Amino acid sequence: MDPNAAKPKVILRHCDAYDVERIRKIVREGLEELGLRPSGRTLVKPNLVASGPLFEHAHTRPEFGEGVLLALRDRDGGMTELAVGERCGITIPTRMAFEGSGFDAVVKRLGVKHYYFEEEPQVEIPLTHEGRLRDYLFTPEPVAKADFFVNIPKFKAHPWTTVTFSMKNYIGIQDDRHRLIDHDHRLNEKVADLQHIVQPKFIAIDAILAGEGRMLTPRAFPLNLVIMGNNQAAFDAVCARIIGVDPHDVEHLEIASKRGFGPLDLEYIELSGDVTFEEARKRAHGFEVGLVRVEKYFEGTQITAYAGPPPDAEQVDYCWGGCPGAMEEAIEILRLFDEHIDGKMPHIHVVFGAYKGHIDAKPGDKVVFIGDCASWEGSLGGELVQIRNDYKDRSTKDPHHAKHDDIYAKMLGVTTRLTMARNKQHLRLHGCPVSVAEQVLTLVGLTPGAKNPYFDGQQVVEFNKAYLSWRAATAAKRLRGVPYQKPGHCHRGEGAPKLEKGTARYLDGDAEE
Repeated sequence: MDPNAAKPKVILRHCDAYDVERIRKIVREGLEELGLRPSGRTLVKPNLVASGPLFEHAHTRPEFGEGVLLALRDRDGGMTELAVGERCGITIPTRMAFEGSGFDAVVKRLGVKHYYFEEEPQVEIPLTHEGRLRDYLFTPEPVAKADFFVNIPKFKAHPWTTVTFSMKNYIGIQDDRHRLIDHDHRLNEKVADLQHIVQPKFIAIDAILAGEGRMLTPRAFPLNLVIMGNNQAAFDAVCARIIGVDPHDVEHLEIASKRGFGPLDLEYIELSGDVTFEEARKRAHGFEVGLVRVEKYFEGTQITAYAGPPPDAEQVDYCWGGCPGAMEEAIEILRLFDEHIDGKMPHIHVVFGAYKGHIDAKPGDKVVFIGDCASWEGSLGGELVQIRNDYKDRSTKDPHHAKHDDIYAKMLGVTTRLTMARNKQHLRLHGCPVSVAEQVLTLVGLTPGAKNPYFDGQQVVEFNKAYLSWRAATAAKRLRGVPYQKPGHCHRGEGAPKLEKGTARYLDGDAEE
């Protein structure tokens, strides 16, 4: 770090209630301290990965978002647009996440614009930095054209990347067909690559009630903090250190810092606010992060897990970013909807990666090989079983031709595979990764009397309403046609590379181009 360069600043403020006006005042004062006034197209990105009463602590709270939006208006420096945009997860339409989280009511009440990212044109952004996974990424047009990007994540643990703060929230700046590409054992590298699209001018994280242990189904952990900053790497480093995690051990933070996005060491970061760093660490004592290997996670349950290395064994010996973590989230979702699921479930064996050991499956036990990279050879129920590695190198996956695989397609696919394997002891699920939704559906299909979350009475009407509205909106846009645009017309954030000469194709918000 240049010792003469201005240090990035992270502000720690006490806040023990989701009071809109209190949050507004704190955030406005944070913007003032950082000397920031939003201008041009101002886009606010929350974390709405899952929402509703059962996922209460998984998402940025609407009161927090409302306070931020009001504070941005208080500091208006010439905004031409103020908008909230997101792509939620687990194959749920973002329209439903906006409604379930309360953000839909906020944007309507305040009269700000909203963007459901899977319904927007997707802009190709070329990448030129060394070590990139790909030469280009797709991001929604509102992100590519943002003049003043604001990141308002939720302070949470994560089963794939240890933590999810500001940088990891970038998974939501891609629609599903693109976010799942490279969402595997190279996930941390993907998150680091996404930083080259845009950098936030302002970050404010909802750490009033943080989420510990998991990402989709976290437990509430009262930190009573609003944390703000103007540099994403420094911001995430402080958040990590608050819970006792060395940011150099969080791979996407280490990669981004080495690429020049900001420091990870406190000596290069200015701290301020009415809560000291030491006090924040005391509040976070005992906070549980999410990085637990799948074999350990399921000890003592009806699921026995086995994990071998993923492809590219020289990189890692375990797939932290793909199928195993999705299985951990899948069971927790089922537990939310059915408190008796563990008692209903038969003994199931799940196998990930190139596993070479013994599978202790008794007669009647089902063995599920999950993911394209799963491989195994041995005897199950007296039958010789050979599971081949079907993994396709990432160089063969062209984002230009990526397609949405919606939940009804997943339901049909899982049901078909379960039916075909009905008289066999083993079952194979293909995909890289096999999504949380598909693993939820598989466990439901193998468990007599299990409740299917997608058919839950409280969910099904809202889901279908949002699903049909999404499909209708994207079909209408597709009929109107999608323009092409030169990359230089896209507004980039500080720290992002300059776009190369040439053309960047747009993809529409639904089908492949």
